[in-house]
This record gives sequence, structure tokens and C-alpha cells, in this order.
Amino acid sequence: MAKPVVAVVGRPNVGKSTLFNKLIGKRLSIVDDTPGVTRDRIYATAEWAGRAMLLVDTGGIEPNTDDIILSKIRSQAQLAIDTANVIIFVVDSKTGLVASDHEVANILRKSGKPVVLCVNKCDSIGGTPPEVYEFYNLGLGDPIPVSAIHGHGTGDLLDEVVKYLPDETAADEDKEVINVAIIGKPNVGKSSLVNRISGQERSIVTDIAGTTRDAVDTLVENEYGRFNFIDTAGIRRKSRIDENIEWYSVLRARMAIERSDVCVIMIDALEGFTEQDSKIAGMAVEEGKGCIIAVNKWDAMEKDSQTLDNYRKKLMEDFSFMSYVPIVFISALTGQRVNRLFELIKYVNEQNSMRISTGMLNDLLLDATARVQPPSDKGKRLKIYYMTQVSVKPPTFVCFCNRADLFHFSYQRYIENQIRATFGLEGTPIRFIIRERDERI
Repeated sequence: MAKPVVAVVGRPNVGKSTLFNKLIGKRLSIVDDTPGVTRDRIYATAEWAGRAMLLVDTGGIEPNTDDIILSKIRSQAQLAIDTANVIIFVVDSKTGLVASDHEVANILRKSGKPVVLCVNKCDSIGGTPPEVYEFYNLGLGDPIPVSAIHGHGTGDLLDEVVKYLPDETAADEDKEVINVAIIGKPNVGKSSLVNRISGQERSIVTDIAGTTRDAVDTLVENEYGRFNFIDTAGIRRKSRIDENIEWYSVLRARMAIERSDVCVIMIDALEGFTEQDSKIAGMAVEEGKGCIIAVNKWDAMEKDSQTLDNYRKKLMEDFSFMSYVPIVFISALTGQRVNRLFELIKYVNEQNSMRISTGMLNDLLLDATARVQPPSDKGKRLKIYYMTQVSVKPPTFVCFCNRADLFHFSYQRYIENQIRATFGLEGTPIRFIIRERDERI
């Protein structure tokens, strides 16, 4: 499930970035007394009361300005507001209520989003500073006094934010639906595939890269099951992202990956593999999602009897870091092998959700360590006492051993290959957690 988005907004120089850094627990946003230092939206995960949220720091909003950079910052902030589930509106207790605060408040009211009013720079300890009360004039509910520098009041602020977050149970109501994110570079045919699958013009399709800006959901039900296809904006290289709205598209694509069960990584058959394809696939692997590589526009390829095998072999070399992922050659235009894609999505989702008993895992471990001895160093050999699965999506295994430093990556890869050879787990990444345990226990 995607994390709800919380945008931190306000006029320049009220301490938004300082607050953002305090809430996420690290210095990610640049903090400076110069207005306009934060230009693009910066986002990071924060957690409070057991709820994770994606916090977005924005540049200061100057509602009425002709300055090119400040107007672009305003556009960035507006996009963050449009994306957010909840908005933290930061004002400055030291300068008091100013005209710009009223103008920002009007923008927020028009958005219709829940707003939590944060009065920053209340740095003295004690009761509520009297200057806080004037912010009731904004008509946005009770102002919460906060010191972003010292951290005072941030707990009360987050308590209020959590009240407005979407209900987790509501998002998980229908477990039978498989959420599928269609991801890839611009213009590889993502929207064409969604239109082919749904049988209607759900997304606008043109030859112009970047036509899709938002993540568009399409529910499909057929003999293979129920699927929610999320058509995402193409993810470009950072150097190519020069429009404000592109940042918004990339954020939405990342959120789509996060809330998906399976990611279909689309590649243009005519263009072939690129470094950007590798980076996009890496995003899905980092999130632990089941993956399928779909090579689109296969109908346009000039082929002979060896073309498909050679192309598959080359892709397996290019995607060597995820060699467990199935590859399907499709045409969104003609519908070639699109039904095969449904079968693979269902299969990969099952693999990503697979549970293996501790007994079966340890039988495999015993056999694997007998075949290939665990590594040793200075006469001390790695001993793996036992292994157990602790979670799914992705399948995650805890290995208890005597020396974590001896459990090298190469031996972890060997154990992973043995698990895949025995149990399949096709299309899904595998996670290992290594725990040291005293031999005498």
C-alpha cells in the first residue's frame, strides 16, 4: 500500500525545511535564512504512532510574484498540495500574521485538503505563547505551537496529522485484487497496453513522450482474476527532468510502484535495453515487488528463427541483477501475448506471497551446506544454525549463524540460488536477515 502524502507548505523563510528535517530525523533539506533555497519538492518517509507517511518539503509560496524562480517554486508547491492527503501549513510566530499567510490559507482552502496549522519558532519553554492566538484569524482550526529547531510540539503536530490520514483498513478491503504498476521510460507503450487490456481509451496515447502525467487506475476482471492496472508516467533520467510537472509525474510513478503487488517493466523492442531501464527495474526491486519484463512492439521487429532466443539471452545478461524475472514479448498494438501477461502476473504475485515451512528450509540448508562448505577465516568456519521465513512480499528469511561477518554475499547468493532451484520464487526478490547467535546457546 502506498504511504499517504503529507505536504509541508507556507510562505518563504518560516522554517519549513527545518521542520521537515526534524520530522524525518535527518538533515535532508537545505536550511538557510535566504528565501527560495528550497526550490524543488524533497520527499522522505516519516513515521509516527505506527503510521508511515511520505513527507514532502516545498519551496516557500509567494502568491503574487513576477519573479520567474519564485513563480516556479509556487507551481512546485501547488503540485505538492494537489498530491497530498494532508497539508502542514507552517507560519512564523516571530513575524506574526502577515498578508501572505492569508493568501496561502486561501489557496489551501480551495484545495479541499485537511490542513494542520503549525506555528513555528515558539522556542521558549512554558505555556502557549500569546502571539499564537492571532493565527486563529486564518480560520484553519487550532494552531499548534512548535519549535522546529528544538523539536518542542512536533509530537502534538504529528498526532493531529495522523488523525487525517486515510484509513489503512479501507485501503486493504479487497485483497483479491492484484495491483499492477506498468512502469518504464516515456513512450514505450504503457498507456497503449492499459488501453488494450481494458478494451477502452482509458489513457491518452500519442507519440509524444510524457503524455501521461498522472498514475491512472484501471480495474480489469476476466478469467484470470481481478487486476488493478496503474498506468504511470514515463520515468526519465534526472538530467532530462526540466519541467515542474515532470517531478510530480516521477513522484506519482514511485508511489504507484509502492502500492503495487507486481510491476510490469516495459521495454521498447526496437530501442532495446538502456541504462535507464536498469534504474527503473532497480526501483521495483528495492521495494520488494514481483517483477515481469514485457518487451513491447515485438510485432514491429524484423525476425528470423533465432531472434527471440538471442534477444532473451541478451536481456538476461543486461538484467543479470534480477535474472529470476520472467520475460514476455508482447505487442500492445495487436494484442500479441497479452493474455500470457495475465497468467504471468498472477503467477508472480503468488511467488511473491509464498511461505515456506521452517522444516523444509532447514532440510534445504543442511543439503546446501553439505554440498558447498560455508566460508572460513583464520580457522574459524561459518556455522548456519537454522533459517526461517519471517515475511512475504518479498519472501524474507532470517539466518542464525555464529559469525555474521563470515556470511559473505557470495554465499548468501548461493543459498538464494538453492532456494530458487527448490521452491521457484520466480519473479520475486528475496531478502536475507543475518543474525549472530552465541554457539553456547
